Amino acid sequence: VQLQASGGGLVQSGGSLRLSCAASGSILDINAMGWYRQAPGKQRELVATISKSGYTIYTDSVKGRFTISRDNAKNTVWLQMNSLKPEDTAVYYCNAVSRLSFFNYWGQGTQVTVSS
Repeated sequence: VQLQASGGGLVQSGGSLRLSCAASGSILDINAMGWYRQAPGKQRELVATISKSGYTIYTDSVKGRFTISRDNAKNTVWLQMNSLKPEDTAVYYCNAVSRLSFFNYWGQGTQVTVSS
């Protein structure tokens, strides 16, 4: 499975960005897809995840501001980020989990920078 992420950039506090991640390869192996982020000097953390059936999980700090969605036919997951804060600044990584082995696939990361 290969994951191609896009959509990061620089935005002012309060602004919005939309991240996209397209999966290719052994896509039938994929169950959950999601987004993680890693800020400088911090560990990578879960932002949001969505199962193939549409069940979603968000980390508390983004609830009500971020929305994850998925199109199984297009093998694509999106992360709509609204009301962005400087603390959202991080490299965002697309993630997909194998439904058989629970192996984690990772995209290349896309930088999101929120200026105050």
